[in-house]
Amino acid sequence: MKRVLAMLVENKPGALARVVGLFHQRGYNIESLNVAPVDDGSYSRLTVSTRGTESAVEQIMKQINKLIDIIKVSDLTEGEHHELELALIKLGKIKDLKSIKKKIKPLNGQVIKNDSSSCVLSVTGTSIDINNLIKSLKRNKIIETVRSGSIGLHESNKTLTI
Repeated sequence: MKRVLAMLVENKPGALARVVGLFHQRGYNIESLNVAPVDDGSYSRLTVSTRGTESAVEQIMKQINKLIDIIKVSDLTEGEHHELELALIKLGKIKDLKSIKKKIKPLNGQVIKNDSSSCVLSVTGTSIDINNLIKSLKRNKIIETVRSGSIGLHESNKTLTI
């Protein structure tokens, strides 16, 4: 089962390496990783998507909590949460731009560039929504795709702050 873990970490050299190293030591794969500073820059929010059983994820969270740079860790998938991903998709020359715009509209899509050689799209949505869009665009020539990885927040009043 897919799990999304959010962490508040000290914004120091080596903090990310220790988290990634822990996943490596335990033999867990990181499907996506997103990290950026929050507030005053002394902390960062790190979001990791992985797959595992409830007990495996519980074990990894206990180990993460023991790391020196970790302030808080939370499993977003334990309850209601909002999860989004950004994707940029470069297509070959487009013959029917209207059709493409119709496909990307539900994902707050934008055509960033469209000329005689290529078309670049920007979309945001769940990982499943973006996967489905990419499948639907297969008949167009997809030249390149880049995805941000998941970011998320708890829906309730539960927060990941100090």
